[in-house]
Amino acid sequence: MFGDVKKALVLAPHTDDGELGMGGTINKLINAGIEVYYAAFSICEESVPSGYNKDALKHECTNATRILGVKSENLIFFNHKVRHFNFSRQDILEDLLQLRKNIEPDLVFMPSLNDVHQDHTTLTTEALRVFKGVKLLSFELIWNNLNFNTTCFVHLDEDNISSKIKALAEYKTQSHRDYISEDFLKAQVITRGVQIGTKYAECFEVVRWVEK
Repeated sequence: MFGDVKKALVLAPHTDDGELGMGGTINKLINAGIEVYYAAFSICEESVPSGYNKDALKHECTNATRILGVKSENLIFFNHKVRHFNFSRQDILEDLLQLRKNIEPDLVFMPSLNDVHQDHTTLTTEALRVFKGVKLLSFELIWNNLNFNTTCFVHLDEDNISSKIKALAEYKTQSHRDYISEDFLKAQVITRGVQIGTKYAECFEVVRWVEK
């Protein structure tokens, strides 16, 4: 499926979204020799709990993506204000255009078009406009998805899942959230694996598939 993909770009509205939605797949792609870039559009300074530095999530994302295998030079941060992406739509569009020009990805991952979070909706809508000639897949964040078309599955092994769980354990500031728990992360990949008769999997929506 990814045989002709040389460069993949993960669009994460906030730090941790990419790891939550597709951490195992990121690890698998990198292990297969695919160059993976990760762009986080907010470091969520407003969401950092008291007692932590405001840039704590940036450092946590740096550590987490390194565990998955993302090169430091392939990790890109923007600092759009959380829950205010709709007010920065033009700036986000220009950021995406620059990413397309600098990276020229063969495959782009983004949140679902059915994601109800306002920041996710803005980023995904603009990405759909920018990456017209590129393969587009949406990753799953079930707590934000009213519905999700499971039209693509990626088999994962124990190492991929272990990397995902270790990566998300770096998010100390978010450890109180149910979806960060190891039990939830394991249950989700097992559930998706059952759907396709394998032990573990992550699933995606096919938004646009372009063959050249």
